[in-house]
Amino acid sequence: MKKIATACLLACSVLYGTASATVAEPAVDTEKQTALNKQKKTTVVTRGDVKIIEATENIRYISQQMAKEYLFLFKTPYPDETEERLKRSLIELADNLRVIAATTKDEDTKDILEFLAYSKDQVAQIFTEKVSEEQAALMLDYSETLLEGADSIAAAHAYDFTKEEHMLIVTKKMEYLLERMMKYYIALHVGFDNPTNKEQMEEAIKRFDENMELIETYHYPKEVKPVEEEIARSWQANKVFLNRSESLFIPKLMLLSTRSLERLAAQIALYHNKNQ
Repeated sequence: MKKIATACLLACSVLYGTASATVAEPAVDTEKQTALNKQKKTTVVTRGDVKIIEATENIRYISQQMAKEYLFLFKTPYPDETEERLKRSLIELADNLRVIAATTKDEDTKDILEFLAYSKDQVAQIFTEKVSEEQAALMLDYSETLLEGADSIAAAHAYDFTKEEHMLIVTKKMEYLLERMMKYYIALHVGFDNPTNKEQMEEAIKRFDENMELIETYHYPKEVKPVEEEIARSWQANKVFLNRSESLFIPKLMLLSTRSLERLAAQIALYHNKNQ
């Protein structure tokens, strides 16, 4: 499934050239025209693309969150609260796909959106069926499909971020990485213990560390500094248990601790959002 999804996404990203006219036209300053075209493209990119970048960050987060919650549902005998969170996540996914569809003019993005909408429908179908190991495996695959699609769309709409925009994206990535590492933390203990999943969890931990370095080197005002210090302390404690996951599996405690970290990251994100 994942290989098929990846192949489809790659196919969606192919750019199609247009045939050049053979009728003679007046000579133009090609260098000047190229510069004007670049300027025009930059203007277009910087108008609606903030909304699209935000939506792709949300899709990254939701894709990992849904898989994590489903794996927890597969593990826990208390499904009601988890099922409700899954339903809310599916609604949020659909909302963010609509934001991109209503904003983008990029043909490759539109193609990818069609495939992501199909993936969303397949996830919705999984939610209607009995929880099983087979369905959990599909959720892992679809989480990667949605992530790859979000990455491709974000790349198509990237632009030069301001310092505050960059830091806002850093904090959003931290939230997504927390969900991703927890997805694999649970997966490794519910029947999906393989080297690839372990490597993916370790990679998410490494990338979170890199983003924490950016947070720690940013000069926050005194009212935000305690939040920065608290997230640094909490992360170090979480990392100890993540690194000991093979011998100590405490999913409920780790889920609660992860949510606390995400709330702290959201507070820092709010500061950068207001500072733009």
